[in-house]
Amino acid sequence: MASKYLKSLATVDYDQLTEKLWKIQNSKCFICNEPLDLKLHTTNIDHITPLANKGKDSEENFAVTHESCNKSKQDADLKIARTLYKLKKIQEDTLQAENKSASLKQLLVAYSGSKHDFKFTIKGDKLSYSFSELGDNKIYETEVHTDFLSNEKTCFISFPIEYIYHDELINPRGINNSISKLVKEFDKKNPQLHLSLGRVENNKIKIFDGQHKAVAQILLGNKRILIRVFIDPDIDRLTETNTNAGSVLSQIAFDKSVMRQLNNTLYYERIKKYQEDHSFKEDDFTFSEQKLVDYFKGDNANIKKYIIDSIKHSITEANENKLKDYIDRDGKAKELPISYSAFDKSFLTIFIDSKQLLATPINFKSDEGLNPRELEISQAIKLLNILADEIYVSNFQPEIGVARIESKIVDGKDIDISDNHLISYRMSKEEILISWLSYISDVINNYFSNTGKKFNKSSVFQQKFDDQLWTNITNFVKNLKSLPLWKDRGMAGTIFAGKKNYDYWRQIFEHGKTLDNVPVLAKPINYVDMIKPLTDD
Repeated sequence: MASKYLKSLATVDYDQLTEKLWKIQNSKCFICNEPLDLKLHTTNIDHITPLANKGKDSEENFAVTHESCNKSKQDADLKIARTLYKLKKIQEDTLQAENKSASLKQLLVAYSGSKHDFKFTIKGDKLSYSFSELGDNKIYETEVHTDFLSNEKTCFISFPIEYIYHDELINPRGINNSISKLVKEFDKKNPQLHLSLGRVENNKIKIFDGQHKAVAQILLGNKRILIRVFIDPDIDRLTETNTNAGSVLSQIAFDKSVMRQLNNTLYYERIKKYQEDHSFKEDDFTFSEQKLVDYFKGDNANIKKYIIDSIKHSITEANENKLKDYIDRDGKAKELPISYSAFDKSFLTIFIDSKQLLATPINFKSDEGLNPRELEISQAIKLLNILADEIYVSNFQPEIGVARIESKIVDGKDIDISDNHLISYRMSKEEILISWLSYISDVINNYFSNTGKKFNKSSVFQQKFDDQLWTNITNFVKNLKSLPLWKDRGMAGTIFAGKKNYDYWRQIFEHGKTLDNVPVLAKPINYVDMIKPLTDD
């Protein structure tokens, strides 16, 4: 809502108000808190509390900002915008330093949390504790509750953030885009309805549920978090319960990538249990996946899922996997080209058999570099890196993102969209990705057939690929990327408009035209021709 007060000011009065606010703010932008130079920077004056939120249209409710910060702010309320900017900076720094999304862990460090161990004693149903590291030597006491069904022991304590840590084992999630909604909700003074859950491990209080609620409160200046603490819990059961909350019970919106990380944890917990029950050493893996499933008879369906999800997680989240930087795990981001759902339905579904269990020992031929699972993971990652190098790295621009790409082209507002960015974007659409990745599967299977090697189509990545096969795959991707349709902007309002089904693109790739006989390709895709080196013809 426009300011009548600012509009009434003469230019000289506006400039004087700008300088007055600038001095009050110690020469810094209200949003980013970085230096603001009135001679070098273009500035804006804006309401701190919006008029729509009953903010006053007067000097005490104004702040001066960089114009760029004001235009890119994530909220109309400057206080919220400043808060979200701090989080954005933490997220950017984490991504650059650790190549992963920021979580409660990084936020706590940024706000001087996660410093001290929690010292406590338990006598009967009473837990005594103190926060002496903060100069609070008072001995507090709280009741320990024993759950009737699970027999888990818990208590409720308000912890200073200096004693709180993030539980990366049970809750590996980063902070997602919904955090801004929580910040706004709590800023309205609306109460937190569900407590954060934590556990004690090595005298550290680790939050494993309610991470986002804790983040929002800390961003708004809360120095204490009320936590329901599990004391000496069964970690395996707690992890499984938290996982079930997001799948079987559907209580929280866990995405598939997080589910797979949790199932990866549960898989290794089952391996440890098997080793302990059979008096195996920690490095003894002479038992098979099938034996593991057979041993845990009452839970064999879950064990199968844990094993396969562990493989998929190991591929997707490997440090050396370059493609993971282009996969959107939240499902709402507008900066990344491949949704996790599309990645799951295409690459992981086409190349990883979700039903196969191995009867060979887990460490079978590891010393020779021919372990089936290790080969499957490493070769799948190598394929992902080929895709990343050829299609995305130095081509896709996250700052341009994926929002309304085709609409911008139709409207003639695509000057900042390069051909390479457009190619990356279009090749990443779920229905298109599934269609062309199936051709890579054909390239692989055809190579094994032509060389006379025995192979299993459903587990082909468990067999070592020859250098020539990798060359064939690379050539195919290069030739596919060079097809004119990907950068043909005239197709924005037709062929690439809206979401098409799988059959639509299968028809185009197989026949070169749509079912309505609209030509799209000069000729159908022939993967045998496309494994040859790319030429200028």
